[in-house]
Amino acid sequence: DYYQEGPWFYKHGNHYYLAFASTCCPEGIGYAMSDSPTGPWKSMGHIMDRTWRTRGNHPGIIEYKGQSYIFGLNYDIMHLSTFRHHERRSVSAAPMYYNEDGSIRKVPYWLDNVLEQVEPFNPFARVEAETMAWGYGLKTIETGSDIYVSNIDEGEYLKLKGVDFRKGASRFEASVSNSRGSTAYIEVHLDAVDGPLCGTLKIDPSKGFKTVSCSLKDAKGVHDLYFVFKGEAGRDLFIWDWWRMR
Repeated sequence: DYYQEGPWFYKHGNHYYLAFASTCCPEGIGYAMSDSPTGPWKSMGHIMDRTWRTRGNHPGIIEYKGQSYIFGLNYDIMHLSTFRHHERRSVSAAPMYYNEDGSIRKVPYWLDNVLEQVEPFNPFARVEAETMAWGYGLKTIETGSDIYVSNIDEGEYLKLKGVDFRKGASRFEASVSNSRGSTAYIEVHLDAVDGPLCGTLKIDPSKGFKTVSCSLKDAKGVHDLYFVFKGEAGRDLFIWDWWRMR
């Protein structure tokens, strides 16, 4: 009754499910259930109601460590700068729950959910720079199989939540390329953009990517991590591939 596009087919328990973007516009997330993968299917209404805040809400549903999650699309980040429509969708996620009969409980709109972090983030493994809980103004570029963070400007930042420094991290290293002609910096802050400063990574001009590092102090326990970018205003500062703590 509500089908538009973007189907997601899966099995949970003894039931088969078909979730989809519901009739546009705006789009919610509808679903149907069946006891067989080939049907017949029963329309079950909406998992997420239609709302003016979104369109193109294509779903994906997974289970991880005993908890079900639903993923979809929204324009909330784009709306921070414009309400003129562009196809600039961002991915959101929310916890999802089933009733005893297998039907799915209604999920509020993405921004109206509380999504708890599943486990602390490990900074001691190599981390791709595009990994973030929040970043604004940044973009990515793709070269073959590699993805880099670009459009890094003075005063912008990248945030990761719930980073576990354990008993302490003493160094921060990153693979960067600075062909812009002026020195740039990554400040490492805890818990806020202007929170405690643990270290400052200096990025001198160079040809191609190189790995640079700096010392850290007082980086221990679990904190939100902020990388704050500093340099000459009005120009892209550098391109960033990956980072890790030691």
